[in-house]
Amino acid sequence: MPPRPVGSRPTLSLVAKTAGTSVPTVSKVLRGGTDVSAETRARVMEAVRAVGYTRRAGAKSDGVRDESGLSNVLDLVVTHFEGSWANLLIAGVGREAAAAGLDVVLTLAEPHSDWVSRVLRRRTVGTIGTLIDPTSRQFNALSAAGVPVVLIDPMSTPPSGVASIGVANWDGGRMAAEHLLSLGHVRMGVVAGHARHLFSRARVDGFRAAADTATAGSATVSVVYGGWNRAKATTATHALLDSDPGVTGIFACSDPMALGIYDALEARGLRIPEDVSVIGFDDLPEAQYITPGLTTVRQPSTELGAAAVKLLIELSRGEDGGARSPVRMELATELVVRASTGSAPAAAAPRR
Repeated sequence: MPPRPVGSRPTLSLVAKTAGTSVPTVSKVLRGGTDVSAETRARVMEAVRAVGYTRRAGAKSDGVRDESGLSNVLDLVVTHFEGSWANLLIAGVGREAAAAGLDVVLTLAEPHSDWVSRVLRRRTVGTIGTLIDPTSRQFNALSAAGVPVVLIDPMSTPPSGVASIGVANWDGGRMAAEHLLSLGHVRMGVVAGHARHLFSRARVDGFRAAADTATAGSATVSVVYGGWNRAKATTATHALLDSDPGVTGIFACSDPMALGIYDALEARGLRIPEDVSVIGFDDLPEAQYITPGLTTVRQPSTELGAAAVKLLIELSRGEDGGARSPVRMELATELVVRASTGSAPAAAAPRR
């Protein structure tokens, strides 16, 4: 591919030349057209990536728009709809979108599905993505087509220029550790999600940092991975206690995984919090209803969805101030104390 002049903006013509196709075909792919072969579509999108082409947000002239000039729909792209956290997030997106006169289309991003073409054909005001890998080729296609994008707590570092919004995950992990430390726990465990997820790593790092700082390194923190899944968290908790039977406080990086910890402790005949204290992360409705009630770090899930809509509308209207750096917003987390945490046992004898 011949080098382009320094400072010049990649064009559709350059994409077409690189892909070995025509400008109308490139344009059709970026509009989500269905009468393009999968092979041609893949070739065009690879060329888009190679030359770094992005259409300016707001450059689309077609689609259903209201008197304000905005499209009347936005897309919420998720990998699954199940679970209380997803429901709370969707509620926040739906309420804020309705207040802005927008309808929400829920788009399921299944592996190997061409969901991005469906989004492009709708000419939405923009896309909110959650539980999506922001480095995927499909997701990059939205930016190339000039569709404003806001990612909610991305799993990995977003592409250049992509806005994201999340919660103070590191600070939440810190608060969890400080709470357990204040109760006298110095042998602690963490049941984390996936090691590659940014928000999981941040929660673990915050927890470790607080433990190291408060005790000058005398506290121990053992980390296992439960994959954001109750059953996997149960298995991970058994592995944690097998390797470190003296653990008296466990931090789960999500409330569903905390339920898995409850299951494992019950199976081992251990009481909460008399033998082991448990703290979660989310403050889902289940946290109040289980026995004992779960101490947890609250993330404002509904508010997160609403804030993502507000940010997306600002981006679609060009109200981001023209900043070159990607927008990153964080909402505060807070500790909610219930009955699952208590003072560390006076003498923590090894247990099986």
